[in-house]
Amino acid sequence: MGRPVAFAAGRPPACLSWGSFRFVADETFRSVEIERTSVGHYTARNIRGGEIQLGTGDDETFTPVELLLTAIGGCTAIDVDLVVSRRGEPVEFRVRTTGDKIRDEAGGNRMTNLSVEFTVAFPEGPEGDAAREALPRLVKMSHDRLCTVSRTVELGSPVSTVID
Repeated sequence: MGRPVAFAAGRPPACLSWGSFRFVADETFRSVEIERTSVGHYTARNIRGGEIQLGTGDDETFTPVELLLTAIGGCTAIDVDLVVSRRGEPVEFRVRTTGDKIRDEAGGNRMTNLSVEFTVAFPEGPEGDAAREALPRLVKMSHDRLCTVSRTVELGSPVSTVID
């Protein structure tokens, strides 16, 4: 019934599966598994079965930095879209996330100048007007308290590394 799973720090998975049933074990725990497919190429899988390819940037696959940018932009895009679309369906909704990859004074790689840019347009009329009016407040709310990804990047969180 599926692949064997190793639990980080002895924690159970967020979702246990038995046949076609899924049971939530811990609502706060999140995980992905990354498997090497060849030199510099990997497949990331989530507990729900979704997959994404990543690599070193020598082909069309996303790099880890591009996935970080995607996570930041995608998180806030989802926050904003789910609420603003209730007021009026956008005719255009794009998010561009940018940043500079640098080597800092300590010789380590990191990102600076992270930015999330929304391009959103709504149709004319009362629904579009309501959506346009709500958009700045929703973007701020996502940034200030809803988007787990950008808040984690801005506030920081230790990352532990373990070898089994």
